[in-house]
Amino acid sequence: MTTGLRRPKARLGSLLAALAITGGALLSGLPAHADEPSAGAAGKEAPRVDLVLDVSGSMREADIQGKTRIAVAQQSLNDVIDALPAETEFGIRTLGANYPGADKAQGCLDTKQLFPVGKTNKTEAKTAVATLRPTGFTPIGLALRGAAQDLGKGETTRRVVLITDGEDTCTPPDPCDVARELASQGIHLVVDTLGLAHDDKTRQQLLCIANATGGTYTDVRTQEQLTEKVKQLVDRSNDTYTVTPVKTAGTDTCESAPVLTPGVYSDREKFSEHRAYRVAVKAGQELRASVSVSPDRAVARDYGVLLQATSTAGQELVRGTDAGSGRTDVVSTGLRWSADASKGYATSTATASASPSGKPETTVCLVVSNSLAPQAGVAADPGLPLELTVDLTAASPAPDGPAMGLGRGWILLLVLTLAGLVTGVLFGWIARWRIAVWQEN
Repeated sequence: MTTGLRRPKARLGSLLAALAITGGALLSGLPAHADEPSAGAAGKEAPRVDLVLDVSGSMREADIQGKTRIAVAQQSLNDVIDALPAETEFGIRTLGANYPGADKAQGCLDTKQLFPVGKTNKTEAKTAVATLRPTGFTPIGLALRGAAQDLGKGETTRRVVLITDGEDTCTPPDPCDVARELASQGIHLVVDTLGLAHDDKTRQQLLCIANATGGTYTDVRTQEQLTEKVKQLVDRSNDTYTVTPVKTAGTDTCESAPVLTPGVYSDREKFSEHRAYRVAVKAGQELRASVSVSPDRAVARDYGVLLQATSTAGQELVRGTDAGSGRTDVVSTGLRWSADASKGYATSTATASASPSGKPETTVCLVVSNSLAPQAGVAADPGLPLELTVDLTAASPAPDGPAMGLGRGWILLLVLTLAGLVTGVLFGWIARWRIAVWQEN
């Protein structure tokens, strides 16, 4: 579907996400079939992250680069705490850390807040982590409920990062059911899972937890990988906390697609699927859009993501692509389009109509496609997390510069002729010099 995709030199997602916040006023008169995002008090809240650490007895295993699992987790947490951004409210909750006995009923209640979510005293947090010793059972479901309470409710997305080496030994509650329960409450809670063991049961359970909340799953093999991944998740909470994506549902045709106004939207897309959304673009406006698709489970190599702007009749106006060859956390791309041909953009053939303000407007269809496929044994449902950013700004001219003229008619021909002439002269001179040297010797 999306063969020959190239990785762009720079991603547009961060820029477009920032523009989306400021561009909302331009389309106040447009219809919206999806709920419009509201910045409101969202920007006043600090990003909040609660790390849930498994300290059950199995964390004594020494199978990660010759170190015990708990030692690897403790060193990684020290590095993460040292790198915490000042604005992040960070906390740590443990499971299986305090009850050393054999009474399962008692051991399955063993989850406790080690360090409260808030502004972090790094010395105190690292000291608390250093005291942990592998002890008891693995009540993951109960710990997830506790983490949700630690983070509280609000308008912005809260993040739980679960580090564990095994499946829940205390069901019920089943941690997958707990994750679905938290997701259904609409409290903007995302759970990312990191597995230190590699058996299929653990992997499937952690995938299920992540999928239910729109999070990611990582199969951890080294201390460096664990440290880097947790830092990345903390940074992600800082990058996205000011705007909570609005849930929407794309369709397979433009005619039935939801109409989006400027903002950030979340959806899920199945493997190798096309999802369509509509945006009404007024005369004099420029559409800017970006999409990020998260391969949150093991996928086959060589894949891509395509974002197209098309007319309602299906004619492509412009596209953006991104590709990958292995499992990554996100694949993203973006595009820009304006109906004003005099400013260097293609002219839409979509049917134009008049908006309530009297200005002509064109309905543009945004189509998100992917060429991802699951690896053998990996669940196809639910679909892959997708985040779409839409912005409308005043139309701007295409970038000026020497490159703009090089592709136009006689100028291009002249440049190629001169380049060929210079190359021929240099090649001839070098050849004659080499022959002369060879004859002398």
